[in-house]
Amino acid sequence: MLGGLAGAAGAGGLLASLGGAAASRPAQNNASFGQVLNSAFAQTPEPEIEPTADQEVAAGLMLRAMIQAAKSDGNLDDAEREKLLGQLGEEVDGEEAAFVQAEMQAPVDVAGLASQVPTGMEPQIYAVSLMAINLDSQAEAQYLDQLGKALNLAPQAMNNIHTQLGVQTLYT
Repeated sequence: MLGGLAGAAGAGGLLASLGGAAASRPAQNNASFGQVLNSAFAQTPEPEIEPTADQEVAAGLMLRAMIQAAKSDGNLDDAEREKLLGQLGEEVDGEEAAFVQAEMQAPVDVAGLASQVPTGMEPQIYAVSLMAINLDSQAEAQYLDQLGKALNLAPQAMNNIHTQLGVQTLYT
């Protein structure tokens, strides 16, 4: 599941709640978040499974985590910006694009991000954060360390995520 989360966070159709459409989402759809994401990425014009409001919020939170991680080295360069915007696809409306632009300009706030993460979603948020960067600077390593601690993830759990994603571990 970790491997599919980077693109998942940016699925344009799963960001509608950021523009206020969450209230019109079904309360329940009997599908896992992964099933909804797979449906969103199907080669059909509309997702087969309508995401719930909670699933919409989760997608927005994952996108926020990716953006913060990309900014963690103090520089959101054009390549990183394009990578993030490219994840959104072409079906992003103005409100969704405004959310992304605002997040790109907002300061990095590890504690604020961690406080919004629902119980049980901590490993996924850490994973999408890791996937959004190249982990080639001390600042990025420090960010991941701070994020993992703020999410109450044990060092071994963080190392396991790194291993699953084929990225060097933080802890020996």
